[in-house]
Order: sequence, then structure tokens, then C-alpha cells
Amino acid sequence: MSNTTRKHTALPKAQILIEALPWLTRHRGKTVVVKFGGNAMIDAELKAAFAQDIVFLHHAGLKPVVVHGGGPQISSALDRHGIVSEFKAGLRVTTEDAMDVVRMVLAGQVQRELVGLLNEHGPLAVGLTGEDAHTITATKHRPRIDGELVDIGRVGEITAIDTGAIEALLADGRIPVVSSIARSQDDGHVYNVNADTAAAALAAALDAETLMVLTDVEGLYEDWPDSDEVISRLTASQLEKLLPELASGMVPKMEGCLHAVRNGVTTARVIDGRVQHSILLEIFTDEGIGTMVVPDDEEAGDAE
Repeated sequence: MSNTTRKHTALPKAQILIEALPWLTRHRGKTVVVKFGGNAMIDAELKAAFAQDIVFLHHAGLKPVVVHGGGPQISSALDRHGIVSEFKAGLRVTTEDAMDVVRMVLAGQVQRELVGLLNEHGPLAVGLTGEDAHTITATKHRPRIDGELVDIGRVGEITAIDTGAIEALLADGRIPVVSSIARSQDDGHVYNVNADTAAAALAAALDAETLMVLTDVEGLYEDWPDSDEVISRLTASQLEKLLPELASGMVPKMEGCLHAVRNGVTTARVIDGRVQHSILLEIFTDEGIGTMVVPDDEEAGDAE
């Protein structure tokens, strides 16, 4: 390879690294909670790229915490066990039998795989569920459907977060990987909790700089389905006004973002998990992708 060619191939790489410099400075030492889900969870290449991104954040001096659910994996495991998947108000009806399967899939399969992918890069990831060290406590959640409170089984509403175990792992230079299962506040059972909600509650309790939620869409659309223009930035109040109009799958994600920024998290972002390395693009480049929610005291017109 001639020197000229080498210069041409090396220079863009250097420019990319330099573009990341102000972002590296800004985020260093900060906690970032990442909700892993959607297609990124199923596609092998996207899973590997996700693990690389999280390890990169770790080596760049950030403190990533990964939270995951496992909807598709739970559904197929329930099928194998002959248990019918039923949804009410967008939430999985979780019977006692189903809860055993949910716990097994989340803590024994999805979490293990993710921990394994991260640990290909070093002794970094440690898996836990919300049950461990009282990390997530919940009480029975009864959604209101057509004015009536409905029993959907072992589905929990988060009542408390104890960040002690996660903070100890972060202080030890580890990457916590948290399954969205909670201990019960009052009846000795465990609960299935929505992973978007769990990630938002953890981000707020950890005083995280950023909450990132991976989805299978580009972000929050301006005027869906008439337009696929993505809203790149909005304030908490602007988001609150939009909530009633959102598609049901986006509601827990956007409610989570709203909860996070209203409770001390600097920015909450919904990003497209179908794009390889979307996390790095969002955190370390000028463009950023997806939708960013900021607290009300930041004017929506300001540049980041």
C-alpha cells in the first residue's frame, strides 16, 4: 500500500474519532441505561454489534447498565409449554405457570446469552434480575380497561428501586445486565414487569445521564401514518401532549422516557435497534439518530 493510499484510508478514521472527542469528554464517568429489545435481540449480527457498542461505552469511560425483556422468546417458550399467550391493554396476561416460564426465559436464556456476548470482550458483564438485592420491587398491576380494573395475573407495577447492587458492580468496573422481573412488595411472589418501564425507573434511580431505548422504528414519527418524518427532539411537555395519540407499543417506551427526564435523567432517547451500532451513532456523533426527549427547562430549539 502506498503512503498516499494509506493517508486517504486513515484520515476519515481519524476524523471520526476526533468528532467523538467532545462527546467522550461530556459522557465520561456518566451512567447510561440501555433498554435492549426488538429486532436487535433476535438478529445475530445486531446482537453482536450491540455487545460491541456496550463494551465500547464501557472502555470509553461511561458506565452502561443494560435492561432487557424478552417478548418473542417468552412467546415461543410458552408455545412449547402449551401455554396460550394472551394480551390485555398491551400487557401479557401472566398466570402462575406462565410466570415460571417468563422467569426461566428472561434469567436463564436471554440474560445468559447477552452476558455471554459481552463477556467475549473480557470479564465484564454480570447478570441479575430485579429480585436480586431488592433491585426492583413491585406490587400487582391491575390495568383499567373500559373503566374496569382487570386482573392480568403476575404483572407488576414498580413501587421501589434499590440501586445498591448495580452501583457496587459499576464501581467494580462491571456491566450489569438486568432482567425485568421484580420481587413482590407484599405477597412473596415475583412479578413480570415491563422492561421499558423498568429501564426508565432504574435510569431515574441511578441518576443516569441518558436512557436509551432500542426499538424497531426510526424514532417517534411526526404525523404517523401520513408521514414518516421523525421528530428528532422534543421536551417532556411536548411528549406528554402526544402520548394519547401514540401506537400502543410506543406508549410504555415514551412514558418511560417521560418518567426518566422528569426525574433527573438528562436525556432519554428512542433509537432504531435495526441499525448496526445505532448506540455509538447516537452517543458519539453530531447527527444522532432517533428521537431525543429533554426536560422542559431545556428549550426544544437549542442544539444539543
